[in-house]
Amino acid sequence: MAEKEYNLPPATFDKPVKLLIVVAPFYRDIADNLITGAKAEIEASGGTWDLVEVPGALEVPTAIGIANRLSNFDGFVALGCVIRGETTHYETVCNDSSRGITLLGLQGLCIGNGILTVENRAQAEVRADPAEMNKGAGAAAAALHLVALSRKWGAPRKGVGFLPDADELKIAGTPKDTPTA
Repeated sequence: MAEKEYNLPPATFDKPVKLLIVVAPFYRDIADNLITGAKAEIEASGGTWDLVEVPGALEVPTAIGIANRLSNFDGFVALGCVIRGETTHYETVCNDSSRGITLLGLQGLCIGNGILTVENRAQAEVRADPAEMNKGAGAAAAALHLVALSRKWGAPRKGVGFLPDADELKIAGTPKDTPTA
């Protein structure tokens, strides 16, 4: 019996969400299926999307980093496919694209990673197909959930201007200029 994956319920939003889909279309048909799944998931949440293509999976994190600095997206969907070949290039591309995306995520970017890393084309086709494993939609759902968490935890504070509420301000020790009794 095949294992059944558990998926979180869809994220919900009170304000619109805009995601950037960054895709490396090296295998065009697989990329197109991933994109189809991602677009449908974003639209089902009431969100909008833009799409950019980059030459390969190694360029996906760089494009996301540039977009984060120069644009106004709430989150990102990384899509592509790396199929094992005869050389160690597979390991380099898989590890470095994943590492780049992870580092961006640790900086606070909301990224769903849908870069497939597979042994053969048949595995990629099943994972990309919206009627099968639909990993494009899964990556979009991951980004949407992270955006929802970001909005939940990034809610405006009650303080005025740049100053936090007094109970949020914690000072260790006594300032040097303050006389002690």
